[in-house]
Amino acid sequence: MSDEAVILVHGVWMRAFSLLVLRRRLREAGFHTELFDYASVFGRGERGVERLCRRVQAQRASTVHLVGHSMGGLLALQSLQRLPQGLSGRIVCLGSPLNGSAVARRVERWPLGPRILGGSRDPLCKGLGEARPAASVGVIAGTRAFGLGQLAGVFDEPNDGTVGLSETRWPGASAHCAVDTSHTGLTLSREAARLTVNFLRSGNFHNEAMPS
Repeated sequence: MSDEAVILVHGVWMRAFSLLVLRRRLREAGFHTELFDYASVFGRGERGVERLCRRVQAQRASTVHLVGHSMGGLLALQSLQRLPQGLSGRIVCLGSPLNGSAVARRVERWPLGPRILGGSRDPLCKGLGEARPAASVGVIAGTRAFGLGQLAGVFDEPNDGTVGLSETRWPGASAHCAVDTSHTGLTLSREAARLTVNFLRSGNFHNEAMPS
């Protein structure tokens, strides 16, 4: 086991258990892993950011990485901006709409849309802008169109069913790649896990075998 910790952050409408498969694969690769759970809808967005910052600062590992799925990637990057000492490791965003989500903006227009999105409304609808992150950020997108956005006819581009490919191409990221899986599938995909391990270790998505 290396002296590197990975904190995994789930997406909107989900809980930490949704990342158990990815957590196991990162552990098999030698990382100490922790799941971070937060109220993505019913809690204040700022509260989640503050709690994640405290979790990062409480780590004893020499290097701390963040891996976020969907809204979890946005939360990770928001937290990065609040950490006084920055982040010692890297950030991987899985299917995160860092440029804002067309699906979220569609949901926002529904009668109960703002309540459905809750504390995740602003970052999901607006994205992060052109921030320059103080850490290396890698983004893994999905291209298998299966999900709410596909059913609603939101996309006219490659997408994972919930997030469009262009929504993941954030200017602040240092690396970007795509895998043939859906939005939820990114948390289960062995290929996405392999790419995550590669980026955490080296800062790029070069080929490297995962443990069998």
